[in-house]
Amino acid sequence: MQHDARAEEGVLFQLKTRGPQTAAQVARRLDVTAMAVRQHLYRLKVEGLVEFTDERRKVGRPARVWRLTSAAAGRFPDTHGDLTVEIIAAVRAAFGEAGIDKLLHERTRRQIDEYRTRLRPAGTSIAKRAQALAEIRREQGYMAECSRMPDGSMLLAENHCPICAAATTCQGLCREELSLFRAVLGDKAQVERTDHILAGARRCAYRITPAAD
Repeated sequence: MQHDARAEEGVLFQLKTRGPQTAAQVARRLDVTAMAVRQHLYRLKVEGLVEFTDERRKVGRPARVWRLTSAAAGRFPDTHGDLTVEIIAAVRAAFGEAGIDKLLHERTRRQIDEYRTRLRPAGTSIAKRAQALAEIRREQGYMAECSRMPDGSMLLAENHCPICAAATTCQGLCREELSLFRAVLGDKAQVERTDHILAGARRCAYRITPAAD
């Protein structure tokens, strides 16, 4: 099979945004054959970008479920990761944790102003504001998507973290992210983080519900 880099990127994107899947599941989403997807997966496995486990099912043969390896993170953008980590280290050395907190608060203040301006046309509907927030985050490289859950809540999922290296060094960035979402969605919304990349999840996710009266 001829190497098709674009097709392989599509396979990686599906595993990144949808989590572990069988070749058949990926194939349905890409509208190609399962055999073609398997060939891409085995090539990516040789490169160390994917791995699989054979999961037993109640009926029939075990299902081969594929997932990304930690090495695959390099195929997705990290916004100036090394430089950001160096700047955080320099601020911490020069000004201590108080300096880091001041820096993060100022960054969040600026983000709140920017996001509120972008969200204003969405009105007061929690669902529409959550969708607009997802659009902003998608533009910023978070591979964000927002969907309505069966219970009526909204789920904002960020399938990639373009500042992961910085967040690993300075976890206050994650704390500020939650504060940012709560501030821009307003008092009528309650925001809870349900998945966290730094805690080992494949994505960060936030459940958005109407605030209790």
